[in-house]
Amino acid sequence: MSTAEPASAPAAATPPAPTQGWFTMPVPRALAYMLASVTLAMTQQIGQNIVNTNIYQIQGELGATVAETNWLVAAYMAPNVSLSIALIKIRMQYGLRNFAEISIAGFVLAAALNFFFVQDLQSAVAVRFMSGMAAAPMSSLAFFYMIEPMPPQRKLTVGLSLALTNTTLGIPVTRLISPYLLDLGGFHSLTMIEMGLALLAFGFVYALPLATPPRIKWIGPFDIVSYLLIAIGFGSIAVALSLGRLYWWLEAPWLGWLLAVAMVCLMLAAIIELHRESPLVDIRWLTSPTTLHFAGTLLLLRLVLAEQTVGASNFFQALGIQNEQTVPLYAIILAAIIAGGLTCAALLRPGRENGFYGAALACVTLGAWLDSGATSLTRPDDIWLSQSLVAYGSALFLPAAMAQGLGAAIVRGPIYILSFFTVFLFTQSIGGLFGSAIFGTFITLRTTFHYNVLTEHFTLSDPLVAQRVSQLGGAYGHVLTDPTLTRAEGVSLLAQQATREATVLAYNDAFLLISLIAGLALAGLLTHLAFLQWKARSAAPAASATT
Repeated sequence: MSTAEPASAPAAATPPAPTQGWFTMPVPRALAYMLASVTLAMTQQIGQNIVNTNIYQIQGELGATVAETNWLVAAYMAPNVSLSIALIKIRMQYGLRNFAEISIAGFVLAAALNFFFVQDLQSAVAVRFMSGMAAAPMSSLAFFYMIEPMPPQRKLTVGLSLALTNTTLGIPVTRLISPYLLDLGGFHSLTMIEMGLALLAFGFVYALPLATPPRIKWIGPFDIVSYLLIAIGFGSIAVALSLGRLYWWLEAPWLGWLLAVAMVCLMLAAIIELHRESPLVDIRWLTSPTTLHFAGTLLLLRLVLAEQTVGASNFFQALGIQNEQTVPLYAIILAAIIAGGLTCAALLRPGRENGFYGAALACVTLGAWLDSGATSLTRPDDIWLSQSLVAYGSALFLPAAMAQGLGAAIVRGPIYILSFFTVFLFTQSIGGLFGSAIFGTFITLRTTFHYNVLTEHFTLSDPLVAQRVSQLGGAYGHVLTDPTLTRAEGVSLLAQQATREATVLAYNDAFLLISLIAGLALAGLLTHLAFLQWKARSAAPAASATT
């Protein structure tokens, strides 16, 4: 997942414009900027998710297996997870307008390559790598266009809430439009919509320029060295997390080598940054207890939100339910995310972040618990309420986390803003992949466990099992005259049913585990707030006694 990466330091350097209501410009022009933001966000998000959403549909077109098709996801994420870190300094040194125009031109070129040159898996992987690079600035531009028409006092409340909500709409929107696009022309229809959105965004960027803050000469030669090491490290982790559960962690030696390379590169980058006066990333600040606590909180939320981004969609795929049948579900999820974003825009203010965290965790806890009772007869309309709760909770959490972390970083200066974005981007992109990998691995292990438990009771000497095998094999009675073959088919069908039921039980275990994790996090948050309140009350009498 790619998260919006704003730059409040340049925005703060711009003199405040006179406030006229909600916007600092005429309403039609302000709405045009906001529409540009939506277009940019959809361009980036749909481009990122068209493969993830349609793995099983496009693998045949590319003549690849499911594992091979997932290389498209890994190729896209490998450069994408780290490039935004470098783009912060590039934008500040060369100007926001130049940055926007060159970035969107690069994305249009990548979209054109996607549309015209992808013929097989090898070409698709190469082009997806380029698309991942070109898409990295898009979420940043979407953020800038959303806050551009707003006065300074609303940029970090209303503007931030709408901008981050905007960048989370991609998954439900992609799942809503994918079935119809695949019917029209398969994989090339998906790339055509990506190219069309890129051209629309291209027009918006050139028609609606962003205000450019003063440029800062900030890029040094060691920045390039540090970034290359960080890029290799993050990219290796992204590839390993994308493919680990498919090739299996202990079966493919190259996964271990990738993680070893990532550790070496990131350690070298840390050593370089620790000895620089103007580092690309402030390692000491990143390893402070406050920052580690903040990063852990973000990572935990990304882990539990895999319940929706991976869990629900993969659950229905395991039951053989096609994307067309999940369209109403994702329409409701989209509405819930928008409702959460509007709630943040209306109510989020400095000092209220903990309330939003608590509400988000409560929604995820309840939603995941409701999902943990699924059966093989569960259909998309049965989980509308639970998935709405999870979507609403996810929309509440992200703006509150960004506002709290960004506000603290702004006070300390541009270097800390850059370091904050490193934490935020790492937890949202790598954290999203980590959540998917952990969730998928847990499902695989629990499926194997439940299948073994179910099948250990399958003996033909059991009258009930023998009857079931006979009933299932009877479906082939009109084409198979040999009783042995008929029985073998019955056994095969019974094993398939056991696999399906084991998969359902495994997903229930995962949903219940996520509910437990979110519930424990909520309990920890409430305990922490109660302790702070008690501490403040205890300090008040002591202070008055002293005076």
